[in-house]
Amino acid sequence: MAAGGDAVFSDEFAQAAEPYRNELLAHCYRMLGSVHDAEDQVQETLLRAWRSYGNFEGRSSMRTWLYRIATNACLRALETRSRRPLPSGLGEPTDDPDGPVPVPHLDVPWLQPFPDSLTGHAGDDPAAVVTTRASMRLALIAAFQYLPPRQRAVLILRDVLDWRAAEAAELLEMSTAAANSALQRARAQIANLAPAEEDITEPADPNVKELLEGYATAFETADVARLAELLRADAVLEMPPMTVWFAGRDPVSRFLQRRVLVRPGEFALKPVRANGQPALAAYMRNVTGELEAHAIQVLTVTRGGISRIVSFNDAGLFPAFGLPDFVDPSLS
Repeated sequence: MAAGGDAVFSDEFAQAAEPYRNELLAHCYRMLGSVHDAEDQVQETLLRAWRSYGNFEGRSSMRTWLYRIATNACLRALETRSRRPLPSGLGEPTDDPDGPVPVPHLDVPWLQPFPDSLTGHAGDDPAAVVTTRASMRLALIAAFQYLPPRQRAVLILRDVLDWRAAEAAELLEMSTAAANSALQRARAQIANLAPAEEDITEPADPNVKELLEGYATAFETADVARLAELLRADAVLEMPPMTVWFAGRDPVSRFLQRRVLVRPGEFALKPVRANGQPALAAYMRNVTGELEAHAIQVLTVTRGGISRIVSFNDAGLFPAFGLPDFVDPSLS
């Protein structure tokens, strides 16, 4: 093909594939639990699709074809990678919030949050928006990590993407009966690992905005008593890459007071959205007085208050959220 033809071919492929990039990214994230790994596999997917585009005969939709390539790319990636946990998946909560300063474990491939801004569009259907949001919940993504890769794939294809049993079976090169059996096992395991919380509040709820503002103010002013009022009695705090975690309003509050919120003005929090949940980007004052990227905090909010805080203490996540490494110290 002449150079001009290559350009036309590439432009045609880009125009056909680009509308699906974000939803493919969300799909790969569900499979892999890492926004960075998901980005790598979407790039791999688009490269493979571009190379094969001349042979695409349109027997399935462009969307289905790309999902097939992306799913297989993720399955190949999972052959050499271990699951991505949260601290609560590695052991029991600590019973000593006054103990030594937790040590980061940077060698663990931790689960990562996913920016809502990168989620594929669900159209104008409110029900579809809610379904997409629910399929990205942090607890669900963490639970997916416990499923064998092919079980994980069949569950996502069937219950998230609404593929027919025969379609999923063909992609995974198994019989329809085997695919249905894998789906039932996956559903049973997910029901145990991530039971549905009926009282989770939707992010758009005005009460969530008020609670989030109160939480941010309490965090920035080191008002632990006020922050504790926003927590449920059974609230959980996790802080990857630290393996320790805390369960219960009192241990969480004591740890924050002793080790995190020691004085006002050390943090500035900016609202973001991650995994279909309210979240905050936390900037921490460094030794030179600058407010530097520190953590993405993902909150689970219920009608009874905040039930879980997962503080991903990884400044490397900020670019995925379109956030700068530093903010104006006058924000605090």
